[in-house]
Amino acid sequence: MSESGPIMVALDGVRLTLSGPAGPVNILRGVDLRVGSGERLGVVGPSGSGKSTLLMVMAGLERPSAGAIHVAGRALVGLGEDSLAVLRRESIGIVFQAFHLVPTMTALENVAVPLELAGRSDAFASARAALRSVGLDGRKDHYPAQLSGGEQQRVALARAFAPEPQLLLADEPTGNLDRDTGREVMDLLFSLQGRRGTTLVVVTHDPSIVARCDRVVRMVDGRIEDGVATGAARVGGVRA
Repeated sequence: MSESGPIMVALDGVRLTLSGPAGPVNILRGVDLRVGSGERLGVVGPSGSGKSTLLMVMAGLERPSAGAIHVAGRALVGLGEDSLAVLRRESIGIVFQAFHLVPTMTALENVAVPLELAGRSDAFASARAALRSVGLDGRKDHYPAQLSGGEQQRVALARAFAPEPQLLLADEPTGNLDRDTGREVMDLLFSLQGRRGTTLVVVTHDPSIVARCDRVVRMVDGRIEDGVATGAARVGGVRA
């Protein structure tokens, strides 16, 4: 991604203030950020610094108190809930630390749900293909309780990638996994991202994930500090 390349995510002066028992709580304090199309951006920082909230405003799941947000060329501020849901369905995939699978649905059904909601006539065929891509074709009829943690996160990855989103947001995707399983899941995530050219924004504390990102930004107290150098030799969005 070059400085002049296409932009997938743009945040300008984004603030989020919530009401608390002791008064207003400033979660985001004027965030400016650009994420290029196809870029792999890591977001690091201490707990409570606003990392997960940053992802939520990118996804339109949290409305900012001030500022502008554009995703895939569309302004999120001012969109109604229905329009935001359509944007997420068409352009954004989300992977959480907790897998958020529907316990009463099989792996295949969990992956097919967003495709069915999008009106895809090939929902189940595409869901099967997505499960094959994460090595779970043989587990498609199993329920989440019958799957290991790593398998559940693979199902979550298949569900996120199946609609072929332009942007994938991942919030501590290996947080509930042991080291070896987490490494396998991240190998898979970066492989899928690379093959499809998906823009990836990943919140993590894992140095091995940071090393695989094109660029890393650090959040402290609701603000983005200067970028962190990675193996791709990028600092704050400028190639070193």
